[in-house]
Parts: sequence; C-alpha cells; structure tokens
Amino acid sequence: MSAVKRIRPAPHLALVEGVRGFRLIVTPGRGEMFGVTLEETFGENGGAMTTPVSIATPVQVGRVVDALFVAVRKAGHQPSVLAFKRRVPIRLGEAEGVRLALVLLATQPIAKHERVRALVAGINAMSVEETYYWYSKCMGLDGNRARKALRTLLAN
Repeated sequence: MSAVKRIRPAPHLALVEGVRGFRLIVTPGRGEMFGVTLEETFGENGGAMTTPVSIATPVQVGRVVDALFVAVRKAGHQPSVLAFKRRVPIRLGEAEGVRLALVLLATQPIAKHERVRALVAGINAMSVEETYYWYSKCMGLDGNRARKALRTLLAN
C-alpha cells in the first residue's frame, strides 16, 4: 500500500476568513495637510492581509477631499477622523472603498481642478455595480489602460 501524502498549503496562501474591506491610512504632511494610503483588506483584525491600492500626496488629497469625506461618512465615521495627526487606520466598507479607490486612481495624474471635479462627479454618478466593474479593470493586468479609458469616458 502506498502512503497518502498530505499537502499543506503554503503559509502565505493560508485561508483568511472574513470580508473584504478597505482601510485608509493618514500620513502627515506639512502643517495641517495630510496624504492618504488606501489599502484593500482581506480578513479581520490579527489575521488580516492588506494590499496597497493607491497612495495620494497631500496635494492630491486636496483635490479630492470631498470624496474622502463622503467615503468616511458612508462608512459610519465622523468627518473629523480625517485629521493630519491620525495614527489609527480608518476602516471603510467594500462599496465605499471601491468608489474611493476609483476616485484616487482616476484623478492621480490629473492637475486641472475642473477635470478632477468632472472625474469625481462621473464616478459618484456610477451605480455600485459599475464601480465594481471599473475597479476590477483598473486593478487588473491592463490597469493603466483601463484607468486611461475611465478618464476618457468620464472627462468628455
């Protein structure tokens, strides 16, 4: 008889229980300005795995601060949690995180305020299903092309 060999999963591929969510990490800037890092989380508390989605400088945050406030409010937090002295990450739900990720990804290379406002308004007008679709495209293998297509679609 042959012995049955049990295969153990690799430690980095361990099963993570819980839901997918996002967290917003505030990074202090000059004065009272701050930047943010948006991370996608899988699992909860000690067993959570995170993947960075977008990093926004204080200048970039200034362009999309209204979208940050909306995401934080929809996640059940007071807008005052967005402070340059904040040390604890702000937890966001999946839908809020996906919409905020699209805002950050689409507006990141844009400097003109009118175009940024048009992109944010277009993303805010999308249904939840549309945001999930575009998020999957923007985070996929051809993410740069998808982000450019999203900017072209919304800014015209």
